[in-house]
Amino acid sequence: MAAMSHAGERQVEWLTSGRQGLARMLEAIGAARTSVVLEIYILQDSEIGAVFRHALVAAAARGVRVRVLVDAVGSLELPADYLNPVNEAGGDCRWFNPLELGRLSYRDHRKLLIVDDAVAFVPGFNIAREYDGDGVEQGWRDLGLVIRGPLVAELLRAFHGMFGAASFRHRRLSRFRRHMRPQRVDTPQGDLFLLSPGRGRNPARLALMADLARARKIRLTTAYFLPPVALRRALIAAARRGAEVELLLPGPTDVRVAQLAARGQYTRLLKAGVRIFEYQPAVLHAKRYLLDNVVYGGSANLDLRSLNINYEILVRLEDVELAREGHAAFEEDLRRAKEVALASWRKRSWWSRVMERLASIILVRLDLRFAMRQLYRLRVKEGRRAFQRKRRSAPAAR
Repeated sequence: MAAMSHAGERQVEWLTSGRQGLARMLEAIGAARTSVVLEIYILQDSEIGAVFRHALVAAAARGVRVRVLVDAVGSLELPADYLNPVNEAGGDCRWFNPLELGRLSYRDHRKLLIVDDAVAFVPGFNIAREYDGDGVEQGWRDLGLVIRGPLVAELLRAFHGMFGAASFRHRRLSRFRRHMRPQRVDTPQGDLFLLSPGRGRNPARLALMADLARARKIRLTTAYFLPPVALRRALIAAARRGAEVELLLPGPTDVRVAQLAARGQYTRLLKAGVRIFEYQPAVLHAKRYLLDNVVYGGSANLDLRSLNINYEILVRLEDVELAREGHAAFEEDLRRAKEVALASWRKRSWWSRVMERLASIILVRLDLRFAMRQLYRLRVKEGRRAFQRKRRSAPAAR
């Protein structure tokens, strides 16, 4: 049975589409009494963007404390003064990691809205026209979660950490060193994973692999599928031991190179017994990971950029009712998807195979290595600064 709050409300609910999710977010901002915090990757100068801006201005004008964090690259096309009305009404809007070549790779891909410190929206969608639809007749296919309970305080703490680090190019990197390590926060309600740049132990990846090792029904929906080798092997191992493993991936796509790289893995997965489906009506942008009665949701895709480079939010919940609803929605999406058969997949052209290989090289060897090199240089640079500060503050030898 799904967890309930003291008032009888469900603590966690699905946002079933981008249209429904955006509408509920606007409703919550309109009803806010004390505070609104919004963290978003893409805020678009569009009709839906203007509606959100108006709602934020109105909230700030009636005395609500409004804070907004927008990624500088994700919202590159947004006019620099777009959020000035919110600031003029009393809000505080910032750009995350303003453009600088040495830190260009590290983006805030998180999506989060928290109202009155009581309810959190953790969507996979951004605030842009393509997300304002049902994913069937109009707009992209997307979803998210609404959360009340202990996780909200941790999500709020995570927002304030990123908000404080928003313009860290102007400050000493050591002040925000903790933001450059992946974190896991455990609560009685569920687990919060705060992903951030860097290699090494990744708590979200470790949790996923542990759940994959014991789950009997594994249903993963992701917009971009290029998992680390260990995670891909865990999927193959699960299928070979008899687990039901199904992947729902995009048919139409907004990032062709990512789809090509994903398709380059199909043969090995299909041979192991993994079933792969491609969603047909629209671009699939959802992130929904179902492993028996365990649900993962948030901003992170199952690709190397989400798991190694970007700042991301992922929550893990053990909730029977939420999982049941998630499996039902997955099955509904499958009715609008085309299954990839191994026999026909093997007959694809040699040119398709070449393009898949090239896409993998671009995303694995170039993008990831470039980002890791930037991170290494940042850490070396900060290490030198720390050494110089230590030398300057050391007492003179006597």
